[in-house]
Amino acid sequence: MKVLILGAGIIGVSTAWHLLERGHEVIVVDRQPDAALETSFANAGQISVSYCEPWANREAPLKALRWMFSKEAPLLFRPTLDPAQWAWGLRFLAQCNDAAFERNVRQLVALGAYSHAALKDLVRRTGIEYHRLERGIAHYYTDARAFEAAARAAELMQRYGVARRVVGREELLAIEPALAYSQEPIVGGTYTPSDESGDARLFTQALACRCAERGAQFLWQHAVERLETEGGALARVHLRDTLGGGRRTLQADATVVACGSFSAPLLRQVGVRLPIYPGKGYSATFRLKRPEAAPTVSLLDDSVKCAMSRLGDTLRIAGTIEVGGWDASIDSPLSQARCAMLARRVEQIFPGVCDLSEPNYWAGLRPATPTNIPFIGRTRVERLWVNAGHGTLGWTHGAGSGKALAELISGERPALDFGFLGDAASTAAAVTPRPLTS
Repeated sequence: MKVLILGAGIIGVSTAWHLLERGHEVIVVDRQPDAALETSFANAGQISVSYCEPWANREAPLKALRWMFSKEAPLLFRPTLDPAQWAWGLRFLAQCNDAAFERNVRQLVALGAYSHAALKDLVRRTGIEYHRLERGIAHYYTDARAFEAAARAAELMQRYGVARRVVGREELLAIEPALAYSQEPIVGGTYTPSDESGDARLFTQALACRCAERGAQFLWQHAVERLETEGGALARVHLRDTLGGGRRTLQADATVVACGSFSAPLLRQVGVRLPIYPGKGYSATFRLKRPEAAPTVSLLDDSVKCAMSRLGDTLRIAGTIEVGGWDASIDSPLSQARCAMLARRVEQIFPGVCDLSEPNYWAGLRPATPTNIPFIGRTRVERLWVNAGHGTLGWTHGAGSGKALAELISGERPALDFGFLGDAASTAAAVTPRPLTS
């Protein structure tokens, strides 16, 4: 089959690789000059199978209301006049209960475990290097009451086969000695040794090169202008060259939309409506002044809800989600405040370790669904598939999402219990929201 993939982030490139593995002809389209230059560019770097709790839980509505007046809130809902934002918000509220939370966790863990296995196999076969550290992930707490509640979250993950365990302060410092110098009191944490970290951009760009070596065609700096249907099937994809302004039209046996947050407005052109809305996430990457004192275990900070990962001679801190539109710039006073919070937190936890004089700040639009479960599968438009909505877990779920969709397109059945879009045979279909309309 000839397969057209729209989007060259971790999701699109992983899909391309696994389609090539199955003998398909692949064309990848992206508006940027290289892979992973948007949402996959500077994320937290964590492969976090064990830390995939959905944003929607019973405490989320009150927290979101309280956080609306804080520039540094972990989850900031900024109301706009966009009907899609309000529709997304209402669906999110419907997921803020214990039954939905546990149901969503089950699917996220299943996809995470499948994806982690797919990533390990891919790295073993390709030898791609991306500052990988297989040291696990530790979630540390500076608040005793929050730490007491950590046991419940760990127990839930253990129920689904994740080896996430509660550790006291002394054991946590033995796992990651760099935390001993924190200016904030560390009271304890949880730890999962099976998780890992690495640079998603380096990995994705290296994988794109290997796809090209195997015959994939990449159309860089081409924006998708329009999807065109005929008789209930996708007929053509219209592109615009962002450099020269020229137009071209492509046809394929199957087309995969993997454009992150921009998948939703693109799909609406052909009557497919998915509740994917951008959550603006921030990161800061600092050069290390004292590498010997920097962490090598990837970390989660419970107080400010951010993640920290060692990437070679740098330390990256990423976090906060801002649901308030499509602007990914970092020039506004609000964005500057959120970036400054990340730098301040790094210095509080690892004083003197990073060079704060030249911060590399970044923001990207996380394609969020109300459940945090991505849409992977076929749409009601024939020959049109989707792989989008991964939120903050694109790096964690990327390899498996690409493999699973390639299997579905090839007529195979992925070996995981997951509610694939448009798949009536899915065992999870009865409990997965089906907002798709045409």
